[in-house]
Parts: sequence; structure tokens; C-alpha cells
Amino acid sequence: MSGTADVTISDRRALALGVVQGPAELLPVSSSAHIVLVPWLAGWEWEAIDPEVRKSFEVALHAGAAAALLIGQRRLIAEELREFDLGGATVLVLSFLPAALVGYKLERPIERHLGGPRATAIGLLAGAAAMLVGDTRPQLRGRGEADATDGLALGMAQAAALAPGVSRNGITLAAARWRTFSRDQANLLSRTIALPIIVGATLLKGVRLSRRGGSPALRRSMAVGVVASFASTLASQRLIKLVERDRALWPYAAYRVGLAAAVLAKLRRA
Repeated sequence: MSGTADVTISDRRALALGVVQGPAELLPVSSSAHIVLVPWLAGWEWEAIDPEVRKSFEVALHAGAAAALLIGQRRLIAEELREFDLGGATVLVLSFLPAALVGYKLERPIERHLGGPRATAIGLLAGAAAMLVGDTRPQLRGRGEADATDGLALGMAQAAALAPGVSRNGITLAAARWRTFSRDQANLLSRTIALPIIVGATLLKGVRLSRRGGSPALRRSMAVGVVASFASTLASQRLIKLVERDRALWPYAAYRVGLAAAVLAKLRRA
């Protein structure tokens, strides 16, 4: 794309990225990294597109995924609400506040300075290392045993996930495992604290970006991305069970290392 075409995204590419968003959102492999790296590895002239347009499109993908998660995880959400108590509220608040504060203050500087392929690859590697180290810890605790210290640890992890490639899912799983939660309970805890920050971040970014408006072509491509992201996330719900089955985190860490290696190799050849 060049010239005036640089201001928009084709429907075909919007569809492709929407389809990628679902599985990448549900597995600890970083959906934001895939939205950055898939176009770059595929040779699209992605950097020629206005950064605000790219950000608008990424918000649209997250909105589609968030809506699908609210529908797909409605039973878990209802169960959590029935069991909600002061301890659970404390964990949820402490897991939300650090990421909310850091995101509100530093989101745009992070996007400007850490949004490229190299920084994203480094984020993938850092997240993989955290997952591998965290998963060496014993499996001693259940989600109901989470306390304020756990909530703060998870909140700091969610704040770290603002760096592209780190992955909110991956880093919170690593933090929960470091706090000696069992693998299945760490996954449940990660998903429990995820929705507030996903929905909150999507709403904040959506409000910011709605002020810019957009061309009819951009609105159409965003609609295609939202529908594809919603459908792929909803269709990929069974992937959650894959992570839940008391499995080690190393396969996801290995995938992240492989993706980062491909990016760094391409950068060396450039």
C-alpha cells in the first residue's frame, strides 16, 4: 500500500488478522505480538499505515475478542460473581490497579518506543523466560487461596504485559505459578483477572480513538476485523481447556522463542 492507500487496511488483511487474534488471545503467546509480527513477516507495508490507524484496528480486534470472551466465559463469570467475597474483591482490585495506572500514564510512550519487531521479539523472549522459570515452582495452591500479595503480584505482571510480546496471559500464568498455584488453578486465576483489564483497556482506547473518526474504508475494515476476531475467539474457546489440562508451559514458551528467533533472523538479514 502506498500514497492514499496507506491510510487504510484491506478487508482481506483485516480478516486474516481477525482470525489470528482469537487463538493468540486465548493462548499464552501474545496476541499483540502477532498483530505486529504477522504483517511484518508477511512483507506487508504495515509501517506505512498511520500508527493511529493501526492502533484503531488493534483496538477493534481486542473489542471483538473481549465480546467473545464475555459470551464464551459467561458461566465462569456467573460462578465467580456467586462466589465473590471481600478476599476475591481485594485480589481483583490489586490485580487491576497497577496495569490500569501504568496503562493510563505510559501506554502511548510504550507504543512509540516498544512497538517494533525487535522490541516485540525481546518481549516474546522475556515472557518465555518468565513462564519457564515460574513453571518450575511446586503446585501447592488453589485459586481460592489467593490473597492480597498474590493480587499485587498479578497486577504487576499485568502492568508488565503492556510491553508488546510479553503477553498478559503468559506473564500472569508465570506469576501465578511463581506464587505456587497449580497449573490448572493458575490458568483459572489468570482468566478471572483478565476480563476487567481487557474490557477496561478496550473501552479506554476506544474512547480515545473514536475522537479521530475515520474513512468509510477504515470503518469497513475495522468491522471485518471485529467480526473475524469475535468469531475466531468464540470458535477457539476449547483452547482454554488445552492450557487447563495440567500441562507444562514449555510448549508455549518454545513457540514464543521460535517466533522471536524468526524475527531476529529476518532483522539480521535486512
